[in-house]
Amino acid sequence: MLSDRVIKLCQETATVSSEYAKNPSEPPTDIAKRVYGHCKPASKHDFPGVDRPSVSAVDLERARQCGKWGPTQPSEFFLQIFHDALTSLEADPLGGMVSPALMGSYGTTPLTVIAPLTDIVRHMANLIVRAEKEVFLITCSWSPSVAQKLIADALRELSSRAGQRGQRVVVKVMYDKAGAAQFINNRQPVKPEVYSGKSIQLPKPEEIPHLDFQAINFHKPLLGTLHAKFMVVDRKVAVIESNNMEDNDNMEMMSHLEGPIVDSIYDTALITWGNALRPSLPSSDAPATEGGLDITDQPKEPLFTERGSGRNLDQVVIDGEAAQLPELMPGNKNYDPDLPSEITRMQSAYSRKPNESCLQVINRKLNLGCPKSFPPTAPEIPNGEEFTPYLTTSTPSAFPIALVSRQPYGEPNNGNVFVPQNEAWLSCIRNARKSVFIQTPNLNATQLHEALIAALKRGIEITYYVCLGYNDAGEIMPGQGGTNEMFAGKLVEALAPTERKLLHIAYYVGKDQDHPIHHNFKARSCHVKLLIADGHIGIQGSGNQDTQSWYHSQEINIMIDSEEVCRKWREGIERNQNTARFGRAGEDDGVWRDQDGKEAEGSMGKPSPMVGYVKGAMGMIKKAQDKGGF
Repeated sequence: MLSDRVIKLCQETATVSSEYAKNPSEPPTDIAKRVYGHCKPASKHDFPGVDRPSVSAVDLERARQCGKWGPTQPSEFFLQIFHDALTSLEADPLGGMVSPALMGSYGTTPLTVIAPLTDIVRHMANLIVRAEKEVFLITCSWSPSVAQKLIADALRELSSRAGQRGQRVVVKVMYDKAGAAQFINNRQPVKPEVYSGKSIQLPKPEEIPHLDFQAINFHKPLLGTLHAKFMVVDRKVAVIESNNMEDNDNMEMMSHLEGPIVDSIYDTALITWGNALRPSLPSSDAPATEGGLDITDQPKEPLFTERGSGRNLDQVVIDGEAAQLPELMPGNKNYDPDLPSEITRMQSAYSRKPNESCLQVINRKLNLGCPKSFPPTAPEIPNGEEFTPYLTTSTPSAFPIALVSRQPYGEPNNGNVFVPQNEAWLSCIRNARKSVFIQTPNLNATQLHEALIAALKRGIEITYYVCLGYNDAGEIMPGQGGTNEMFAGKLVEALAPTERKLLHIAYYVGKDQDHPIHHNFKARSCHVKLLIADGHIGIQGSGNQDTQSWYHSQEINIMIDSEEVCRKWREGIERNQNTARFGRAGEDDGVWRDQDGKEAEGSMGKPSPMVGYVKGAMGMIKKAQDKGGF
């Protein structure tokens, strides 16, 4: 049951962002301490366990009172999950990295991207160049790459456009590159010579004369990685994504959000930044609930931009092939003025060239992020099943959205488990009545084992997609949860034969392949983080279902209550990969094998303890040497 204290926290008018608006010179960290006191991370003793009693009607009503739902009506299932996530605020009011009064909100997501990493960054670049006064970008790993070049170019273009308007634009960028100085101060301001140097390659100050640019490098030693990835533009639009700023072979996912939920994400950005913002943010007194910043001297746009129902995927494919537009690449300025134009240009990049099949198109595109090209092995792709990276997910009206995130926790133990993110995931599994779908790179968190078994034993259908070998060898070490194959085997072993029929485990297969490719080959991997329960509750963001995301990293996730959007998400997930068709694991042991019974090349299987510890130690060393996050 929610305590009176938590309800009071959620109904307070003072938030970090509202107090910042009153005094923009005050650091958000100081504001948070003043409003909420000294927040101590929840310990393992606060965790109420995986199995919890069902909430009462009174509990649901108290949870309803804790959100600002506007014209929307949260379902009972949504309120159950929201209630369970809120209970963790008793231990730590800022455990979800958002002011409690802003944790429950509403909005729309007119665009979803399920695509290779650089295609997501192309949308980010378009949003940046269309910004009028403010960009707030937070990510994890940052390295020289096509993604980095797209952002750097967009910042140069934004400066140019701002200069033509006779304006300045405030830009804040935050990333994670762990260093010794962060033992003294977790948030290290980055000097221009560093952020424009060879390891980051953002523009030099003289290249962006009309931007007020500020960067911070954040990490909470030892293990508190800044793993959240999101951006807020003009306090009107936000994106929450799975990708870092780097080049790799990952399939990724992004949600473009509008409406009051943007205020919640903006609040998270302030809390994450922590330091004084110099200069201050132009949007401090322009909430998204009032339309965000004034873009021009004209009246503000409506709270939700009218885009109609959007084109279906078949029409998007037809329009893309007809347009034959050049792709946005580093060095050119093929930016678009709005979402419909972006969708057409992006689909055009996936259109067939002369004498090229649909299979050859996607093979060419998916090979771009790989060290070496892999030939296609899948059957030819028929019309109506083409890869569609940008999905129109417009809805006729807004729907409930909550932030279910977690703060960074650096200590080398798994004690900080009682946080909104984990409680939301567990509650989805615990309270689902029909089905749960999960896609994540790694799935091995301790609490998930118990939760999934309990759901399967009560007849819930569980489907999850993971990557083969994505988690490094360090996952074998004690306390890390084991590899995906090891976890799957342990899960299957705990089930009766009839219960195994309800469990569907599959390993990611790229759209151009007929088998999973081990992550060692850096060829076809999936970095999507998504959970859908009972077809209408969706949780999407940066959090993985592994030990690092469950106990240590700062994460950001949205939870939506929309059957229409969840259906479109699942359709996009299935359309843009071959996992369901070719990646199914064995029902008896959770291991993938081909039609001849052979395991995938590179598969580690279930090593002996001694071999596992040796490989694990090597993996931990490699992880420590890696630059950026996980």
